[in-house]
Parts: sequence; structure tokens; C-alpha cells
Amino acid sequence: MDEAEGLHNSSASHDIKDLGELKSAGEGSSQADRAALEGIVWRKLDRWILPLCTSFFLLAFLDRTNIGNARVAGLQTSLAISNYQYTVALTVTYAPYIAVELPSTLLLKYVGPNIMLPAMVTLWGVVSASQGLVHNYSGLLVCRFFLGLVEGGLFPGIVLYLSYFYPRKKLQIRIAAFYASSSLSGAFSGLLAAAIDQINGQGGKPGWAWIFILEGIFSFVFGVISFFLLPRSPETARFLTEEERAYVIFTLKHAGSVSEEESKDSFSWKEVVRAVKSLHIWLLGVVFFLSGAIVFGLAYFEPTIVAGLGYSGNHAQLMSVPPFAITFVVSFISAILSDRYQCRGYTVIFFSLLQVIGFTMFYGITSNHVRYGSLFFSITGAYCAAPALITWLANNSAPHVRRATAVAVSFIMTQVGGVLSTWLLGSLSPAPNYTSATITFIVMSVCMVVFSVANLAYLWRENRLKAERRGRMGKEDEPEGLGDRSAWFVYSL
Repeated sequence: MDEAEGLHNSSASHDIKDLGELKSAGEGSSQADRAALEGIVWRKLDRWILPLCTSFFLLAFLDRTNIGNARVAGLQTSLAISNYQYTVALTVTYAPYIAVELPSTLLLKYVGPNIMLPAMVTLWGVVSASQGLVHNYSGLLVCRFFLGLVEGGLFPGIVLYLSYFYPRKKLQIRIAAFYASSSLSGAFSGLLAAAIDQINGQGGKPGWAWIFILEGIFSFVFGVISFFLLPRSPETARFLTEEERAYVIFTLKHAGSVSEEESKDSFSWKEVVRAVKSLHIWLLGVVFFLSGAIVFGLAYFEPTIVAGLGYSGNHAQLMSVPPFAITFVVSFISAILSDRYQCRGYTVIFFSLLQVIGFTMFYGITSNHVRYGSLFFSITGAYCAAPALITWLANNSAPHVRRATAVAVSFIMTQVGGVLSTWLLGSLSPAPNYTSATITFIVMSVCMVVFSVANLAYLWRENRLKAERRGRMGKEDEPEGLGDRSAWFVYSL
């Protein structure tokens, strides 16, 4: 448990012991009642909220990156496009994606995540399936543009949505659960593409077209169903009893995850500006940029990289699966440890170093078997650092609008990094060695370590200064509305 949770919970524990005074909060009347609720409510949320969010992100990553599998299955040859044109098609997705992230994140709470998130899934399902109907390069560009437009707000939206339901100390394992679906999508995409490619020629469509059509149709159907399943907030979660809803809200407020008063979480340009002026957000913003370049580079090009190691066709699709499958398991283990020991920054640093090992192996050794083995290090490092990084940022930003802005800024930086990686691996660094890209990724991984250490040092210093302020004053003497700048808000390290 981090010090922030300790501060919030130490004060909360005295209140909870006298729950007779908290009947309006509905937490029960004894410690035993509280313990029983603690064991029930999070499991209920994990059974209802988490599977939906995980499925959203799995489908998003699948529908966004399956173009790499389609390329291996013959997309590029069928549409007669060059490597340069293929890279442009990937890049086109990012412009609208970046443009909608901040406004969609700020609007999420006010429009309602129960409407916005399912709507995104439904719309991109239509767009993704449409990619299987294109007959030329122009059609592909149009589809990729609208795919970015309708999908752009999903990732930051899910992070923000989960923070409505889970307190800070419980957040990373849940973020890891849905983010792990991105590595699962990498494994699943290869298996699914290999299977779908077997219906090549059916209905007059090539195998690569069926990859888009079938996966897009599934996203559309799932999006429509999710309109009826996703709650707007804990207050409207039908699967929770009134007592359980009150307990979740009570816990979130005492953990500092939401404000004590709803009015403090209302939109304010002042909070947007405060977020933009926060040093720790920009230190992590650099790390998000570097991480985004590496994650999306591997997501889009791993099937092509594997194909360049001597595998081809369905064999290449299948060989792209194991690195992501291992990553899926490791991401859960690391999230459990990070949540237990509250070590977000150290987790990011460890997996960044794992990236350095993987990319150095790929660069320094020419054996295809060793290079394939290096993917287990680089992919695991990239995909396991990201959940800790996301949680680290969300944990240290409050109130709601400041957190929403921070999350949006970080994901904008991630997408900008993705733009760079598509050109590095798509045109600027020829296959199969990808020399320039690999050197760049080594440098980026080292820089991720440097900026993460800098952020750790900054937050540690801020926590020390806050401790000194708490020793000189009472909480009632502090101005309201400070959010994460309050002396009683201790940053997670």
C-alpha cells in the first residue's frame, strides 16, 4: 500500500469503525459487514465491468492492427501498393485518432461512458469490415482515416472509466487486465488470420479481405450488445445492491479517487491548464511517446518481422503468436506485484531494460533463431511497461478533469510515437534487419529508463515537501481544490 492510500485509509478506518454514523453511505454497521462487502463488490465489478472493457480493447487492437496480418495474407500485392503507400495508410489512422482523444476524454463523463464506449465499438466494427470491401489504395486510405476517427477516444476512455469504479491501489491489475488483451490480440490475431485465410476465394473475396470483414462484423455485434450491459457509474450499476453501490462510492471518496463533492469533478478549464502545467505529466509524456513508438511498431510489424526470419504464409502467422502469449501471462504477474508493492515506476524501469536486451539481441546477432527469441524480450518489455505507466499517471492526477486531461495528453503522445514507428519500420529501415529502427528503439528504451528515474526523483521530492507541510499545518488550514497538489495527496512511486 502506498503512503497516499495509507493517509486516506487511516482516516477512513476510524470512520468505518463507526458505520452507524454512515447509514447514508450504506456501508453496513460493523467491521464484519465491511469485510464482507470488500470481498463481494470488487469481484462483482471484475465479473461485469472488466470483461467488457477488456473485450473493447481486445477488439480495438485487433481491428486496428490486423492490417499487419492482412499484409502477410496478400493485401499489399492484391491492391498493388508499395511499402511507402502501406506506411502512409498506417499513418492516416493517427491524425484523427490524435485529434479526438482530448475532447472525447473530457466529454466521457458528461455524455456517459455507457453510450460513448459502445458507440465507438459499433462504429469501428462497420469501418473495419469495410476495409475488406475496398478494391484500391484510395478506398483503404478512407477506411483507415475513419477507423482512427471512431476509435480514438477508446483507450483513454477505458482508463478513465475504470477509475470511476476502482480505488487507486486496485487500479493497475485492472488496467493490466484490459491492456493484456493487446498482447492477447497479437496472439489471437495470428491464429485467427491463419484460420480465416483458409477461406481465401470464398464469395469472390481474398483471404485478407475476410480477415477484415469477419473481425469487423464481430466488433459491430459486440458493440450493439454492450449498450445494454455497460453501466454509466457505480450509482447506476444494476448488478450491485444499494448497499454495495454506496460502499464503492464511499471507498472511492476515501481513497481520493473521486472528489468528496460531485461539483469538484465538474468541468473546469482551470483544471485542464493545471494538468498541462504539471511537470510529472510531461516527464511521463516523454515516456509515453517512447513507449508508443515501440508498442505500435511491434504491433503493426511483428508479423512482417517474423516473416523476414524465414517463415512464410500461415507458418509466419502462427509463429507470430508465442511472444504475445508469453507477454499476456507476464503482464498479469507484473501487475499483481506492482499493485501489491505499489511500485509503478520501478516496474516501468524494469521492463524498459528488458526492451534494451531484446532490441540489442536483434541488432547484434544475425541468427534468425536468436532474433526470434529476442522478440520475447522486446514484446514482453513493451507490453508490460505500458500498464504500469498508465496506472502511474492516473494514480497521480486528481481531480477528475485534471486526470482526464493527463490521460488524454499521455495517449496523444503515445499516438505521436506510433506515427514515428510506422515510418521507421515501414519505409526508413528496410527489412529484414531493420537496422535504423532497432538502433532507435534501443536508444528509446534507454531514454524510457532515464525519464522514469527523473519522474521518480521528482515525485519523491514532492512527497518529502508535502510531508513537511503536513507537519506544519492541519488539513483544515489548506485551501480547497488543490487535487493532487494537496499535502494530503501523496504521489505513487
